[in-house]
Amino acid sequence: MTASRFLDGFTLRDETVNGVRIHFAMAGVGPPVLLLHGHPQTHIVWRKIAPDLVKAGYSVIASDLRGYGDSEKVESHAPHLPYAKREMAKDQVALMRMLGHDRFAVVGHDRGGRVAHRMALDHPDAVDRLIVLDIAPTLTMYEQTNQDFATRYFWWFFLIQPEDLPERLIGQDPEYFLRRHINGQVKTPGAVNEDAMAEYLRSYRDPATVHAICEDYRAAATIDLVHDRADADRLIDAPLLAIWGDKGVVGQLYDVTQTWKEKARHVRGCGFPCGHAIPEEVPNALLSEVIDFLAS
Repeated sequence: MTASRFLDGFTLRDETVNGVRIHFAMAGVGPPVLLLHGHPQTHIVWRKIAPDLVKAGYSVIASDLRGYGDSEKVESHAPHLPYAKREMAKDQVALMRMLGHDRFAVVGHDRGGRVAHRMALDHPDAVDRLIVLDIAPTLTMYEQTNQDFATRYFWWFFLIQPEDLPERLIGQDPEYFLRRHINGQVKTPGAVNEDAMAEYLRSYRDPATVHAICEDYRAAATIDLVHDRADADRLIDAPLLAIWGDKGVVGQLYDVTQTWKEKARHVRGCGFPCGHAIPEEVPNALLSEVIDFLAS
């Protein structure tokens, strides 16, 4: 174990669970909280709130999803099953159980929120409560696609193109793609400093990471929709808090709270004056809302 350079007081570990090596940071004693990042970030997206969650009395695990950061890049091709959110959720549930946490709260941003959504459906005994950041349900977003959404979320349709078209194009200049992507979504100047950007870029320069990310999105547009349609009539039992950025695409194009009321029994929702990168743009507001929800 080594000390995290980005999450104060956290140590870094690697464990093999569900047949996959998962990299994660952990600290604290108390009720367990699992933090799941999105694309194109890694677990360090939580650097501004994770230490304060520990101070508030929680045991915090911030994990790299399979294929991202320093977690294992699982070999995958069509039909993209290794990157189904069902498999990604299994990884994280197995990790938490290995750490002694059979039931826990989960906070998921972006792709991590989609993994958390599937986790709450497939593992209701494990998920105590659920917070999703700046997403509407995947099936809802695809079924309601219009020109505005397709234009502003172009990567949902670019990254799902057949192998290896997006991989080759991104590989020509991964730094340009990464910076353009992050800067287009962040609406708070300075929210992502150069140190964090460099860490994201370290991962994004790995062709295996780019391929895994494409497989994640390809799975979302194929096998994940099969699973979601099969569960269309099921509702999440765990209390759910949906948070969005008022300046972001999701907050502007969807009634976010209503989309989640169609998927869960107990839903609260609120928006913050920021873009997509809520943990980096408004960490203090997010921390306050998370602690209030976890304690409620």
